[in-house]
Amino acid sequence: MKIAFVLFKYFPFGGLQRDFMRIARLCAETGHKVTVYTLSWQGEQPADFNIKVMKVSAITNHKRYQKFEKSLMADLRQHPVDMLVGFNKMAHLDVYYAADACYAEKAHKLRGRLYRMGSRYSYFYHNEKAVFSSQSRTQILMISDAQKAIFKKYYHTQDERFHLLPPGIARDRKAPANASQIRSAFRKKLNLSEQDLLLLMVGSGFKTKGLDRALLAMQALDPALRGKVQFIIIGQDNPKKFSRYAQQLGLGKQVQILAGRDDIPEFLLGADVLIHPAYNENTGTVLLEAMVAGLPVLVTDICGYAHYIDEANAGIVLGSPFSQQQLNEALAKMLTEPESRARWQKNALNFAETADIYSMPETAVSLIERFAEQKNQAKGGIMHEA
Repeated sequence: MKIAFVLFKYFPFGGLQRDFMRIARLCAETGHKVTVYTLSWQGEQPADFNIKVMKVSAITNHKRYQKFEKSLMADLRQHPVDMLVGFNKMAHLDVYYAADACYAEKAHKLRGRLYRMGSRYSYFYHNEKAVFSSQSRTQILMISDAQKAIFKKYYHTQDERFHLLPPGIARDRKAPANASQIRSAFRKKLNLSEQDLLLLMVGSGFKTKGLDRALLAMQALDPALRGKVQFIIIGQDNPKKFSRYAQQLGLGKQVQILAGRDDIPEFLLGADVLIHPAYNENTGTVLLEAMVAGLPVLVTDICGYAHYIDEANAGIVLGSPFSQQQLNEALAKMLTEPESRARWQKNALNFAETADIYSMPETAVSLIERFAEQKNQAKGGIMHEA
């Protein structure tokens, strides 16, 4: 079977991009022919993918995306496929992987009426409507059940078109048998003693992930405690604004902001607390990655996967509405109570052994194959050979 995947940008360290890669790889390994349409590709290109980087330019991003979609559809008319799977919202998709929250909801809650009169809003709203409208036939792979009611509120999407996927945590994130040795070697490399505390934040999009909140919470620590803390932030974003903010708060020497990288498991094993006070987050894969590594988590309940932390008792989940004071107090508690951290770690590792949090790619590919068969039967046609 011929399957085309489409996403605006690919880079190795984004959550959406990593999910795309795992699903597309499994499709190829299953014997399907994989084509990828994108505007840009960073990193290694799998030899068994046919990657088409569409060269289009425009003054604004949404105009560029419009041109990209026109080029995409023109190419598909010349090279038809059995299934078109999108990781960004657009028309004509057979399957949409719902990594992003509802755009209409954000536009109405966080923006004014003038914004909703502009061409940018019009583009993104109509693309979302093309996926979720009750007139659409696009099947929707949901990675968080929390967004389902919101999409239905705006678009009246039929229940049967939503398909909830389990999380897809890579098994290499699980704490190995020699986790303590890896932790010791990692901390030695960073010149951290047993008395030092390593606070970690991982995720692209520092503003959305709440880095400003995290820095304020660190600055609010008792000076004696704060002096023992190193804070490392890892993600694909421009660090300049937040580096300046850390300096303004007097934290410059204790804060490092690093670009996305491949050795995240070492950081998860070497840290003492993962902090993730996001403003909004459809899921939060790193929360589960921290859990399976045995790293206690401090997170806001707005994150789709925060309930796993609560259910496993693997850290602290802050309720809504957000309170900076509550975050400050929770961080101080987590850093000053090693017994609690040990209990949270044990609970997290036990959860990692029993919970279904690894099978997202397999479930997604199975659903894509099922949708393709249904589409083929409805058309009465013959599926393309891989």
